[in-house]
Amino acid sequence: MQYEGILIGFLAFVIIGVFHPVVIKAEYHFGTRIWPVFLLAGLVFLGISLFMRSVLLSAVFGVLGFTCLWSIHEIIEQAERVKKGWFPRNPKRSE
Repeated sequence: MQYEGILIGFLAFVIIGVFHPVVIKAEYHFGTRIWPVFLLAGLVFLGISLFMRSVLLSAVFGVLGFTCLWSIHEIIEQAERVKKGWFPRNPKRSE
């Protein structure tokens, strides 16, 4: 039996779940100007996934990379949610 597919699915679920509060905190502290960090991290993780010999590790790094890239979109969406008043704005941060 192959359990790697189930493990990859579970790890994808965990990674995506962890990134929800990461995006919220990143937007709160840095605003949308943090997006290049997510871009660089995403590209690095995708590059690493290309060189993994293990399918499991390659998949996990691939999911991590694309989650970082998707977080760029989510940072912008989070800023909109802050403007709507759904999340608090950081009073110490200047835009």
